[in-house]
Amino acid sequence: MKAIVYTQYGSPDVLTLTNVEKPIPKSNEILIRIKATAVNSGDVRLRKADPFAVRLFFGLFKPKTTILGSVFSGEIESVGSEVKRFKIGDEVFGHTDMSFGTYAAYKCFPENGSIALKPASISHNEAAVIPFGGVTALHFLKKAAIKHGQKVLIVGASGAVGSAAVQLAKHFGAIVTGVCSTANVALVKSLGADKVIDYTNEDFTKNGETYDVIFDSVNRMSVSDSLDSLKIYGTLILSAAGLSETIQGTWVSITSNKKIKMLSGMISHKAEDIIFLKTLIELGELKPVIDKTYPLEQMVEAHTYVEKGHKKGNVAIEIN
Repeated sequence: MKAIVYTQYGSPDVLTLTNVEKPIPKSNEILIRIKATAVNSGDVRLRKADPFAVRLFFGLFKPKTTILGSVFSGEIESVGSEVKRFKIGDEVFGHTDMSFGTYAAYKCFPENGSIALKPASISHNEAAVIPFGGVTALHFLKKAAIKHGQKVLIVGASGAVGSAAVQLAKHFGAIVTGVCSTANVALVKSLGADKVIDYTNEDFTKNGETYDVIFDSVNRMSVSDSLDSLKIYGTLILSAAGLSETIQGTWVSITSNKKIKMLSGMISHKAEDIIFLKTLIELGELKPVIDKTYPLEQMVEAHTYVEKGHKKGNVAIEIN
């Protein structure tokens, strides 16, 4: 089968289209013919081994896992003898958790993995881009325990995580303000944001507004500057925090009455989360946002585009 493989860390050029052996499902596994995947910021970080700590988990000198890709949508081609939950021909989508490997035509998954039946109302490309931003946003919004009527500010509201966070926060009954660039204001409004701040014209830390939750999905704001915009006992979510922001966030949590939620280890992916997102899609409360679509053969170009940091929502990869 065809797959995108990388055997060393580096620029997008380390990604190579090649042929690898097609997997065979074990008794408790399903074999999925992958129709679409996506390029996310996490894929870029793993490819570059940036930050350096990536090497401690994924290979010090070269990657242990040579096929990237953590999300997918496709069709079940065969099932193991003990599989009960799915059948051949089912269209499914989901997240690989830590196994990766969806930059390929086929992949095996345990039937109890983070998988759900694909909503009939959306395409494979649209389904594939849902799990990364959707599960990440859901993880942090649950940690913040958002209540109906609370004011939530989302920085990076037009990105993969941010666009999902806007829609999920609205589902939970929040009053949502999105922060994005001029070019993305209309998009964020269309996702349901009650107000949109164009950061090129307005600094939310200086407009006098305060929020119950501030969700920085892109690590673009100053932690210290944002605290004045956070209500007492409010929650600051730093889903893309670097080392500096992690240190600042930890100090704030210790020395103030404001709560900081950051990534500690890897986000746990569960089938129930994918099923929840599926339900919202079917209710029309969660819409996939796709900026560009590339064929698998143009993975280098897709990574180059994502690495620039200006994508709207997601970049889908079509596998034929």
